[in-house]
Amino acid sequence: MKHIAIVDDEAALRENLSYALDKEGYSVSVYSNGEEALEGRDTLRPDLYILDILMPRMDGLEFCRLLRKDDGRTPIIFLSSRDEELDRVLGLETGGDDYIGKPFSVRELLARINSVLRRSQPD
Repeated sequence: MKHIAIVDDEAALRENLSYALDKEGYSVSVYSNGEEALEGRDTLRPDLYILDILMPRMDGLEFCRLLRKDDGRTPIIFLSSRDEELDRVLGLETGGDDYIGKPFSVRELLARINSVLRRSQPD
């Protein structure tokens, strides 16, 4: 079973995504900011992060930078209300594997998760 970490400061979004991912057969962890996710990553080792950019204590871009220093393989999908071209480019250049603007379709997010996980599997 693949494990997905949701890192977003919106409690309702974390709850809704967690429910949808659980229904799809994923195991899920939720965090309200990058600092919490960084602390929890060694014990749970997610297969993929869904990461908001604008969060208190540690934003998504900083979390991505820190994660990429010692983990270049775990996929990251940015999910953010910052949806200008510059924001998307910055997220991808920082180390994200995909970027989806809010609001978004859960069905599309699930398809992107499956796609990113498929590409991240070793041959």
